[in-house]
Amino acid sequence: MTTFNTLTLSHPSPGVLMAELNRPHRLNAITFEMFDEFHALQRVAEADDTVRVLVLTGAGRAFCAGLDLDQAALLPEMPAAQMLRGQTSWADAVAGFRRLGKPVIAAVNGAAAGAGMGLALAADIRIASTAAKFNAAFVRIGLSGGDVGTSWLLPRLVGLGRAYEILLTGRFVLADEAAAIGLVTDVTTSENLLPRALEIATMICQNSPVGMALTKQIVQQNVDAPSLEAAIALENRTQVLATRTHDMVEALQAFREKRAPEFRGY
Repeated sequence: MTTFNTLTLSHPSPGVLMAELNRPHRLNAITFEMFDEFHALQRVAEADDTVRVLVLTGAGRAFCAGLDLDQAALLPEMPAAQMLRGQTSWADAVAGFRRLGKPVIAAVNGAAAGAGMGLALAADIRIASTAAKFNAAFVRIGLSGGDVGTSWLLPRLVGLGRAYEILLTGRFVLADEAAAIGLVTDVTTSENLLPRALEIATMICQNSPVGMALTKQIVQQNVDAPSLEAAIALENRTQVLATRTHDMVEALQAFREKRAPEFRGY
């Protein structure tokens, strides 16, 4: 059984795995250990067929304040090759949530800064409390604004010009603005944040795990499709695969019998 020190895992409702970043005394700042535990969390979620949706949130008043500055202070002294190996693994720990074959919801309860913002961007759905705020803090500590996938993900959510402005100023984007520019899909009260996340997760859990995995794959791949025709060609192949699954047959049978389908994920 995998043991976690920086994350707290729970199952708040059937099909939902919640992972809470649990370093509230440091505003859930990411350590090298937490990056390793992101990798482990993804393996756990992927391997468990009872998990259909993963929800990420933070303990206390922050979602994630980015890389812990005590850890950041070690970076200039690392040999370049060691730093590159680390950077590759750390970035992959965040990008891995996009590759996960199950939907990921980020319930952003407070500040999401630097790599914390990148973590939120890597989720498939982002909702925020009114206390949430986002900033790409990298430039403020002498780093490039491109880290853990932020330079690729942010422009696809808010547009290139706005992404430049956010990345180059390092300013905070508050919850209402985040919703207005498409950074998050929903803003609610702090008290209602997790219930809202679970409401969305429960709706998703009612669908076919195969269908959800294929949908996540096709949307991610077709964001950068070279043409409509190329996107449709990939969709066509995906639909052929879906019709070969038990879940497709079960859904049609359940519709005829006027009952809820019993999806198995294959």
